[in-house]
Amino acid sequence: MPRIFGTDGVRGLANGTLTAELALDLGVAAARVLVDHGEYSRQRPLAVVGRDTRISGQFLEHAVVAGLAASGVDVYRLRVLPTPGVAYFTDALDADIGVVISASHNAMPDNGIKFLARGGVKLDDALEREIEEHVGEDWQRPTGADVGRVRPYQPTVEEYAAHLVRTLDGPLDERLPDRTSGPLRVVLDCAHGAASEVGPRAFLDAGVEVVTIGAEPDGLNINDGYGSTHLERLQRAVVDHGAHAGFAVDGDADRCLAVDATGAVVDGDQILAVLALAMRDAGRLVDDTVVATVMSNLGFVQALTAAGITVRQTAVGDRYVLEDMRAGGYNLGGEQSGHVIMRDHATTGDGLLTALHVLQRMVTTGRSLRDLASVMTRLPQVLVNVPDVDKDRCDDPGLLEAVEAEKALLGTTGRVLLRPSGTEALVRVMVEAPTSQLAHDVADRLAGVVRTRLAL
Repeated sequence: MPRIFGTDGVRGLANGTLTAELALDLGVAAARVLVDHGEYSRQRPLAVVGRDTRISGQFLEHAVVAGLAASGVDVYRLRVLPTPGVAYFTDALDADIGVVISASHNAMPDNGIKFLARGGVKLDDALEREIEEHVGEDWQRPTGADVGRVRPYQPTVEEYAAHLVRTLDGPLDERLPDRTSGPLRVVLDCAHGAASEVGPRAFLDAGVEVVTIGAEPDGLNINDGYGSTHLERLQRAVVDHGAHAGFAVDGDADRCLAVDATGAVVDGDQILAVLALAMRDAGRLVDDTVVATVMSNLGFVQALTAAGITVRQTAVGDRYVLEDMRAGGYNLGGEQSGHVIMRDHATTGDGLLTALHVLQRMVTTGRSLRDLASVMTRLPQVLVNVPDVDKDRCDDPGLLEAVEAEKALLGTTGRVLLRPSGTEALVRVMVEAPTSQLAHDVADRLAGVVRTRLAL
């Protein structure tokens, strides 16, 4: 059977590849597999289901819920809520299954279904494969009193906002040196997505004066010109409102990027560096270690190494970051895209949590975000995608020889990374160097070698 699950759940064109029928079958299969692997003390197992604001999420949610309830699972519907919020309630309500209906930062026509195991953690490959094997199978249906009950869980937004605020050391209603009139002012871009209601509430409850943009979802406008993949409106709003900083989450609010008071972008590497130093200074960074991916900028690694913090690097993908964190007991990790995992407070990346803790660092130190982010210098980074090549032959001797020659040219001042795409017939060439021109030159040369040596 071909794979249904991708790198982050099941994702595709809603009502195209991702149909109501498939959603129902996945609900049934997930219930059977995850419940079989767990233990529950209730009469029936419990699932929690949340979604983002896409209009297709309505029918997909009903289909998944129908599959779960038909399998004898009680279901709490959490309404619209960020992915990390669903993970939080999976753990807080001691649910056996968590389900998120979202395609994250993808455009509105797409949607996705992501399952969480007990404790709110993502599934490993083996469990996903087992679910796939049960999709569409005949099964013994429960009847009568054994079918599941479905009910709304009303205080979702209030409880999740309160949880986010509780993770802070204290209120954030302090004045900062770069804005002397008035309280801490922040612009929050909710991408017309799952954070549109809970995000502003959490910031206000934390003592922040918040200007909200991208918080008028209509089912069709999620990620459309707003959010962490479209920072231009946020940059303008921060400057126009004289804000200390701005934060943008994506459609399901599991990632976050920032903008400083001047309108300059602060990326995921910089955010991770700010939080690493904050936790190190507070004695909370386990083994003075941060987990990142191989795509993190070399400037990030150099800055944290100079500060006495160890950087572990994994394959690209938040699931690999989390796996390494869990295996080593580490409590901070993330990606350049802004997917930051703070394991003391969350089981997955949480954009709102990340933003609040960056603000806490600003308040604690009395320093601006621009100043805090300057701890690292981003080396120019060039990424070239080389399509229509045999990505399975990246071990070609001639290509490896060319890569080693370019690495020798850069020495310790830069970096080269060749990575076959996980979903397309292409190879990604990433180069970091002291200057943009040198990075482009090296990337172009290697891309040419890839085209020649790996031609189909």
